[in-house]
Parts: sequence; structure tokens; C-alpha cells
Amino acid sequence: MKKTILMVLILVLSLGTMAGCGSTPTTEQPKAKAKLYVYNWGDYIDQTILADFEAEYGVEVVYDEYATNEDMYVKIKQGGTKYDIAIPSEYMIEKMIKEDMLEPIDLAKISNFSKINDRFKNLPSDPGNKYSVPYMWGTMGIIYNTSMIDEEISSWDALWNPKYAKQILMIDSQRESLAVALKKSGYSMNSTDPAELEAAKQALLQQKPLVLAYAGDNYKDMMIGEEAAMAVAWSGDAVFMAEENENLTYVVPEEGSNLWFDSMVIPKGARNVELAHKFIDFMTRPEIGKRNVEYIGYSTPNVETLALLDPEMSGDPAAYPSDEILAKCEVFVDPGPAIEMYNRIWTEVKSAK
Repeated sequence: MKKTILMVLILVLSLGTMAGCGSTPTTEQPKAKAKLYVYNWGDYIDQTILADFEAEYGVEVVYDEYATNEDMYVKIKQGGTKYDIAIPSEYMIEKMIKEDMLEPIDLAKISNFSKINDRFKNLPSDPGNKYSVPYMWGTMGIIYNTSMIDEEISSWDALWNPKYAKQILMIDSQRESLAVALKKSGYSMNSTDPAELEAAKQALLQQKPLVLAYAGDNYKDMMIGEEAAMAVAWSGDAVFMAEENENLTYVVPEEGSNLWFDSMVIPKGARNVELAHKFIDFMTRPEIGKRNVEYIGYSTPNVETLALLDPEMSGDPAAYPSDEILAKCEVFVDPGPAIEMYNRIWTEVKSAK
């Protein structure tokens, strides 16, 4: 009996061993990388920084771009893609907060928040920075080619001068283009007055035959390549263009202009809120900020990043204008229901022959 049992055991063990030898060993499938979905303006980050973030955290960054705040708002509002990070301007942040479109940010997880200059914190668009962390700031003005224009440009009126017909580039954005027309007409860039907005519309219609193009990011290449003599420009883009073409100079018109602030936010329904916090903290590291500023040309709100910059860059008046110039600038606010007038006017201007 014992022999029989022993033989059975030996047979079972032998079969088990043979089965093990004949089977293919199972291998664990590598765990899928976490993904961070980032939605940003075009040409507004050093892409090598994204690669460094991926390497440090073992994740994948899925990166999309938009051309205007309004484009960004519509896509996020529709909810087709759940982004973890977006970088709107202050007036759009104000609107998104009102519409409950943003996740609160836990500033305790943003170790570098203390390095942000106090003048860029606690803005009216987001008191207490409950939903946003500053990314970049700047102004809007005119960049012009001194080899094509033989006078000093100092006023928005230059964009209406027939002398420069078909040499003028405007920004393909209703808020910025209407702001220029409002300021030229002596009104606030935040006007919601129907009569003032109608005057701005008429000014844009009067100007339209002089405009070479309502351009997007390609306006930088056009100005560098001297395809146009002047353009409405954001200050950071102007810094970049002037580095590429020494004939280009930037001015904030004497009537005043727009002072803007772009900040990092986490849209409501983000797929990875924790990773979004890590990204925001990563982007506010002084060394990372330095690399980013040197690449895109825009002005940093980070005190320690500013101290790391070459004095030629940190002292550039296009990027860091005087308090006197800033005092003449306005910060955009959410126009509320008046946005319908803005949209209608812009459609009428763009469709006019």
C-alpha cells in the first residue's frame, strides 16, 4: 500500500515537472504610464522641459495647443477632452471660476509658490489663488521694422495709417483686436458699452483694407522675414522676434495697453489632479523657469527665476517695462454677458469684404 502511494506521488510530481518544463513562463506586462493632459498656447513652453518632467516622474505628457483664450474655453466647456492643466489669461480664469470649471489648487503641494512675486498673487480674477498659479506675464503693443518704417511709432493710430497699407498684421483674436480699437478710440479695453463697442467695430472696419492679415502664431515668422512692417504683438513674442531680426523694435503705445497674466489651472474633471499639482510645482522651480523664459521670451513672475536670468534679458524693457508704462495699462476682466456683443462684432468684422 505504501509502495502504491509512493509511486502515485512520484508520478504526480513527475507530471508537474514535465508540465512546468513544457510551458512558456508568464511575464508581467509593464504597467501603463500615467498620463498628464496639458492644454497650452502655441509656442509657449520649452518642449524639453516636458521631456524632463516625463523622465523624473515616469509619466507621459499628452500636449495640445490653442490659439486664443476663447478657443480653449470652448473646448474645455464642451468636455470632449479632460485636460489636467490649462494656462488661461486672468479674465478667462475669472469666467471659468464663475462657471465652476476649475478644480481648487492645494497650495500646500506647490512648494515653490513662495517664490512667486507678491504683485502677481491674489489678483482680482482669483483672490487667494484658490484656482491658479502664475505662469507668465506681459504687455501687448506694436512691433515694427525700423528699416521699413522711417518714423518712431508711439500710438495705436499707426495701425490706421494708409501709408502702411497691406503692411499691417493684427492678432486673430476678438478680445485683443477689439481692445486695440477701443483704446485708439479713447475707451477702456474692458468696455461693455454698446455705443463704444460699435465705435470700435467701425474703427476695425475702416482699418480692414489696410490689414495684410489677421494672424496667429505665424505672425512671428512674418515679421522676422520682413513680410510686414508692423504688427500687434505680445511682449514675449516681441523679445523673441527682436532677437531674430535686429531691425524690429517693440513699443507700448502712449494711450496705454493691456497688462496680462497667464496662470496654470486644473480644469474641472481632470483625470489626474495629483499629477497636475506635481507639474505646477515642477514648472515653478527657479531653474526650470529660467530655461522656459530663455526659450519663450516671456516675463517670469518668479523672483528666483528672475535673479537667474542674464542681465540683458532681465533688463530688457520690452519684457520688464517701467512702472510708468505699466501704470497706463489695463488688465482684462470678464465682460460677462457683453461677450455676446464682442463675438457678434468680431464675426461682422472678419466677414466684411
